[in-house]
Amino acid sequence: MITIQVEKTASEGIGIGKAFLLHKTKLSTEFGPVSQQDIPKEIRRYEQAVEEAQAELAALAESNAIFQAHLEMVKDITLYEGVITRIKEEGLCAEAALHAAAEEFIAIFDSMEDEYMRERAADIKDVRFRLMCLLQGVKVNPFDDIREQVILIAEDLAPSDTATMPAENILGIITQEGGVTSHVSIMAKNLGIPALVGVKEICSKVKTDDTIIMDAKAGVIYIQPDDQTLKKYCQLQRKEEHIQKERLKLKELPPVTKDGKRVRLCINAGRLHDIKKAMEYGPDGVGLFRSEFLYMDNTHFPTEEEQFKAYKSAALLSCEELTIRTLDIGGDKALPYYIFEKEENPFLGWRAIRISLELIDRFKTQLRAILRASVFGMVRLMFPMIISLEELRRAKEILAECMRELEQEGLAYDPGIKVGMMIETPASVVMIEDFAREVDFFSIGTNDLTQYLLAVDRGNKKIAAMYNSFHPAVLRSIRRIIEAGHRCHIPVGMCGEFAGEEKAVKLLLGMGLDEFSVSGGGVLKLKELIREADFREAKQLAGKVCEKQTIQEVYELLGIEC
Repeated sequence: MITIQVEKTASEGIGIGKAFLLHKTKLSTEFGPVSQQDIPKEIRRYEQAVEEAQAELAALAESNAIFQAHLEMVKDITLYEGVITRIKEEGLCAEAALHAAAEEFIAIFDSMEDEYMRERAADIKDVRFRLMCLLQGVKVNPFDDIREQVILIAEDLAPSDTATMPAENILGIITQEGGVTSHVSIMAKNLGIPALVGVKEICSKVKTDDTIIMDAKAGVIYIQPDDQTLKKYCQLQRKEEHIQKERLKLKELPPVTKDGKRVRLCINAGRLHDIKKAMEYGPDGVGLFRSEFLYMDNTHFPTEEEQFKAYKSAALLSCEELTIRTLDIGGDKALPYYIFEKEENPFLGWRAIRISLELIDRFKTQLRAILRASVFGMVRLMFPMIISLEELRRAKEILAECMRELEQEGLAYDPGIKVGMMIETPASVVMIEDFAREVDFFSIGTNDLTQYLLAVDRGNKKIAAMYNSFHPAVLRSIRRIIEAGHRCHIPVGMCGEFAGEEKAVKLLLGMGLDEFSVSGGGVLKLKELIREADFREAKQLAGKVCEKQTIQEVYELLGIEC
């Protein structure tokens, strides 16, 4: 038996089964130069491949956002011109020109500091692979040989792989490359498939048909496990499956405490397929729709019409509520087609609402799209990273301008659309009473709020242990936000990671939090915890916790092991 400890868990769960080692199609890489008279032929070959790729992707894009992004890339004029120029000026064949042009794009993404944007290089490689297959007449599905349920082992998985693999036959996924923000990680979470990524040399340690146990919660892999280990994990898996089956019974039940306190339980989403999958668990709607993914997955600033269609679809899918956060880029989120100036500390720099209030035309494009979509559901609009009344009022003025424009153009929108703001900075906490009089709701972004309150960079491994939302300063700030909102008769939600922290559910209930917004996969577990709680007891607990002076004391009261 070989045991491997793993650092990167992409999606929790236990997978037991035979390994299937994925071997990708090998394409020819020997490309010689072409004669001058063959250049028109090579251009035609490439243009034909682009046309065929567009036709394939257009069909696939109807049901999958990954392929929609790939379709945009295939259409991208910069890639097209890069290939054609190399064929004309350098005398390269279509394959060589495509390889070189795509490498430029890949290098740009790979050089970005943000992990999510580095992962987008995989999209370019995937598009290049599709075009190469078409140029060489190769059409091979690497998953054709999967005819039974397996643990999928791969060096890496391209975005199109995660969308076309036979999910019903995948018991778990282990990749040698990749990060927790990769397509495979996102897909695995949405489908509830356990996944481990960045497992070094896994492809050289596993053979097809080896028995594999993967515990993606503990971060451990067993190759050819002994009988005792196999028996232990089969029992654990059956227990987990029973728990999940029982939780599904909660789908139609409301998130209400034993003594009748009703809260709202929503999901965080970035893409339409996130919403579709999460609706299976019966949430109250979408408490945070991260609109930046429409920008980050694109090759250009999305137009008003492109955004309107996306927001309209999200509104129609979202049951009772769709809260759209306006563009929140900067900090750790960049765009491949817009150059940000180098900043000493981007988390304290030009980001979120600061960008929107400077790029007003882009801001108005987004606001108009959200307003137009508001007639298709209960749409709410939320501004991120507000630190002053001046910012908030200016954002609301621009929103009012957009409303007037739509009225003049005869375009419908909901004139009573609710407008809220994220509470995620110390400034917004200090001025919380003033903000509460100006908006319709608050949503607490605990990721940034914790980082800024504690002056701890959550991405810095040297001080990662200091980043803790159970810190008394964070807890007291959360209570203050909720109390201020209630004094001004506005609801207060939470969409940060802390909303899904199981040990914090009773505490947040006791503080009076009105809405929890979490990842789709966390809805049923959270609903179970809420329904098991007693609100009166939770209020007493919250009062005691907020009196504590240290994290250790908070942990002891909540029964959390260090």
